[in-house]
Amino acid sequence: MAKSEKPELMVNGKRLDGRMPGDLRPVRIESGVLKNAAGSAYVEWGSNKILAAVYGPREALPKHTSDPEKAVIKCRYQMAPFSSLEEHGRTGPNRRAIEISKVTKEVFENVIIRENFPGSEISIFVEVLQSDGGTRAAGITAAAVALAGSGIPMTDIPYAVSIGKIGEHIVIDLNKIEDNYSDADVPIAISPRQDKILLLQMDGNMTREEVSKALSMAKESGKIITKLQTDALKAPYLKISEKYKNGAPSLPQQPREQQPQQPK
Repeated sequence: MAKSEKPELMVNGKRLDGRMPGDLRPVRIESGVLKNAAGSAYVEWGSNKILAAVYGPREALPKHTSDPEKAVIKCRYQMAPFSSLEEHGRTGPNRRAIEISKVTKEVFENVIIRENFPGSEISIFVEVLQSDGGTRAAGITAAAVALAGSGIPMTDIPYAVSIGKIGEHIVIDLNKIEDNYSDADVPIAISPRQDKILLLQMDGNMTREEVSKALSMAKESGKIITKLQTDALKAPYLKISEKYKNGAPSLPQQPREQQPQQPK
């Protein structure tokens, strides 16, 4: 579809996928999905499917990249070649992937207590398996769960969500078609405990009042996202608790060896 053939994104007050302006897409978060990572998470957000993994703290290599006073954060955001039919779905990082890697790194530099790990590095990987708009926000949300699951100390568990403008409407959590044709797209990452904005980018134009409304909607949706993050982190421990709820499971008994009978 050519850019000039802009589709109608709101019909009778509803979006094309049936959501109201303030509705999130369905979100599912699972923690601890990769055995070899220090922490990991899998997120399904609408049609997005994203894996995040954390490795470290470990020795910073090459040596000249290390900081003797605090840990160095390294981040790679990447879209799988099969995740999208568009240009950014090609093999290897492009300008967009490099930019998202950079802003994701900056988000977590503000919450990880890096001073605890001088001379080390912490590596964050975000792999987009399937994309449908808002992968930047979903990736940050997944990486936050992976970091929390790794046990790396943080001041908070951030979340991210995108806000957009469609005509006169401010909408939350843009899908791909809305991302492409909305009048503005604003990804936001927030530290809920500190009520601090860690990321705010804007593609398009909004008035001061619209930005204020967008922030309010982001924080309201953040209550839902934060609960999903917390529930995902609790889930593995609840499974263990349920297993031992009625006492420790009994170990399988080994068959007793038969003693040879003495001849009479």
